[in-house]
Parts: sequence; structure tokens; C-alpha cells
Amino acid sequence: MTDVTLLLSRSDLEKLLDVDACTEALEQGFRSGSSPFAPQRVRTDLPGPGTATALIPGLVEGVPAYTVKINAKFPGSQPALRGVVCLHDLGTGELLAVMDSTTVTAWRTGLSAALGTHVLARPGASRITVVGAGAQADLVMRGLAALRSWNDLVVCDLHRERAEDFAKRHGGIATTEDRDPRTAARDADIVVLATWSRAPLLDDGDLMPGAHVTSLGADEPGKAELSAELLTAGRVIVDDVSLAVAMGALGTAELTTTDTAGTLSQVLRGTVPGRRSDTDVTIYTPVGLPWQDLVLAWMAYQRALATNIGSRFDFVS
Repeated sequence: MTDVTLLLSRSDLEKLLDVDACTEALEQGFRSGSSPFAPQRVRTDLPGPGTATALIPGLVEGVPAYTVKINAKFPGSQPALRGVVCLHDLGTGELLAVMDSTTVTAWRTGLSAALGTHVLARPGASRITVVGAGAQADLVMRGLAALRSWNDLVVCDLHRERAEDFAKRHGGIATTEDRDPRTAARDADIVVLATWSRAPLLDDGDLMPGAHVTSLGADEPGKAELSAELLTAGRVIVDDVSLAVAMGALGTAELTTTDTAGTLSQVLRGTVPGRRSDTDVTIYTPVGLPWQDLVLAWMAYQRALATNIGSRFDFVS
């Protein structure tokens, strides 16, 4: 035990993480069934416009460490999410590393969503609409680019300039100012939503038969991107059923465990079918799980030790 903690900033993590390795590690985590312990996601409102969230315990079979993540979410701030991921030795509790949670969260959320999108969308799906041109959607597209190709990309965002920048980075076009998400989604094979919306942006009937939707915004009570009618009409896959009902899209829409077909882990392990036909409307709406933080945090930590990236600090002395 050294009692020296490695500090990893956003710029450090961007040097240490890469899309292919992270996606592969996340897929292995989903296929293994992830943690044997129920994930805990504790959230509370604050007196002002924000919320505080903690995710524990980040555990994955074969990794001798665990994570505790603490986030502040303030939608009006830039970045809107700030916090830390603490990486602890599983045997001693030693604080191995503290790292920027904005980066870890964007990478694990976006790449897990890219994996879910690829698995559930039709193999020939070639027209994509993105609603919400932020960091998480950016990682979804980076992850998808490593998994499949597409022909057309349309980007919707409240800020025209941000939509144009996103479209330029990923080879698409920003929607004209009079096109809303419903209009843009109607011609899409794949729709990715990553917003702070508290009112449904898409309804039943807004999608073509056979379309796939990935909704990342409904990760706490009150946030909603899809209507209850769309959720009940589609084939819904989540990352954790209990959390989806307690604080995800199902719970906000007043739906229950019977309104989901299963989890992405079950789909990848072959115990639950994902898409059953080319006309199914499939929906992936994750909340985000602690073990996903550990997968990326452990990778970053191991690579940082090998490359001498990051700063060292002794919290104990």
C-alpha cells in the first residue's frame, strides 16, 4: 500500500482512452452479466437548479478495484455535469485514483449506447437522426463509426451552431430551423436522443416501421424524451430493469417491469431476443450503471501507470 493517489484530468483521460478498446471492454462487461450486487443510484434535488447523484458500487468480475462516482448536474452550466470517479483497491480500500467524471460518464454512456444501438438496429440501417448535439451523442457517433457505416446523418439541437459543428465532425447536415425532432425522425432508421428534456420529444407514429431509438436523456425522475405510447408500442431494452422503473424512462412514463423486453446484457448473452423482425420498433433507454464507470476507470488507471500520465497526491499524510 503506497497511499499515493493518481489524479487524472479530462485531458489525461482523453490521452488514455480509445474508442475500440473501451467499446470492447464494455461489451465484455455486458456479456459477463456485470456486477453480482444490485447497482445503487442515489439522487437528490438541491435548493437551486441542480441535483446531486452518487453511483455505487462499480464492480466487475476480474477487476480488483471498485468505483464510487459523485456528480453534480446543473443543466444551465457548461459543462452541465461535474464530479469525480474514485477508484479504490477492492482488498484494502486504498484510494488508487481520482478522475474527472464528466469524461468517464460521456465515454461510458456514449459507447455503451453505440453498442446497444448497433445490436438492436437493423443491419442495413443507414439514415441516422441525432437529437441533442452534446458530448454523449458525440461519443455515440464515434462508437457507431467503429461498428457500422451509414449514408445520411441529420442533427437537431436547440443551438444551431452546435448542430452545425456536430454535423461537420460526423459528416452530416444540421436541420433547418423549422424542423423539429419529430419531423427529422420520420425518415430515420436510427434516432439517438441525448437531451435534458422533461417533455416527450417523440411519440408513437413519429417513427418508420423497423426504426431503432436510443434515448439517453431519461436517466433520472422527471426527464423524458419518449412518450408512454411510444414506449408501450416499441420493444424496450434497458440496462437495468429496476432502475429503469425507479428513475428511468419507464418510471417517468408510469410504466412497469412488464413494459420492457429485457436488458442489453440479456440480448448480448442470447437469453432475450433483441430485434425480432425488420418491422419491430426497438428502443434502448439506459439509466447508466456503476460497473460501466469501473470498466473505463480501471483501463485509464492501468494505462496511466504504464505511461506515467497524471499527477500523484498523498491524501493520507
